[in-house]
Amino acid sequence: MHIAEGFLPPAHAIAWSVASAPFVVHGVRSLTREVREHPESTLLLGASGAFTFVLSALKIPSVTGSCSHPTGTGLGAVLFRPPIMAVLGTITLLFQALLLAHGGLTTLGANVFSMAIVGPWAGYAVYRLLRRYDAPLMAAVFFGAFVADLSTYCVTSVQLALAFPDPGSGFWGALGKFGSIFAVTQIPLAVSEGLLTVLVMRLLVQSSKGELTRLGVLLTRPAKSETGEKDETGEKGEKQEVVAP
Repeated sequence: MHIAEGFLPPAHAIAWSVASAPFVVHGVRSLTREVREHPESTLLLGASGAFTFVLSALKIPSVTGSCSHPTGTGLGAVLFRPPIMAVLGTITLLFQALLLAHGGLTTLGANVFSMAIVGPWAGYAVYRLLRRYDAPLMAAVFFGAFVADLSTYCVTSVQLALAFPDPGSGFWGALGKFGSIFAVTQIPLAVSEGLLTVLVMRLLVQSSKGELTRLGVLLTRPAKSETGEKDETGEKGEKQEVVAP
């Protein structure tokens, strides 16, 4: 959920903006370096940003009276790492606030922190952990996108609970209320986003194998030649085989 314009107390809005700023600045440097060193990645960067923009702009009514939406940040985090996703997510949230009245300028820092920073880092951490233990690529992508989506809403619940503690039970009571409001629709949405991200990744594996290999998403391993014959050095011929376990 994007926190609406003017919804947070000024002190909270400023604090979340200050907390988000270093991540965005670092992300700008990472993005600039990526574009300068690998200009061919511009198209994939644009696609990652568009994926986030479209998914996070979809408002789905909740049975609890609120609304939920996917975030779309897991794909960019897997492809380009979380620092770059912080910039793409910030641009997405800024345009949505200005053009769609989705979120707001005063709450931009809070929304960036939950959707463009915590979400990508949490999703990427799960993705890397699964890949480290040889999980299949698509399984790691699914759980990365799932966690990126769900963790965004967990942080949003914390932000709202800090700003509006329950009169009787304080922060923890408010956290339980906000968390339960979003969980009803957000858990199935996170599953759906994970499946959609896997579908997009499968298409990218087919169409952009070289770029995904450079980014480290697809791995390479030595593969014996089909004949298995020795080459001129006396060793069996080898080539690099791209694999997506």
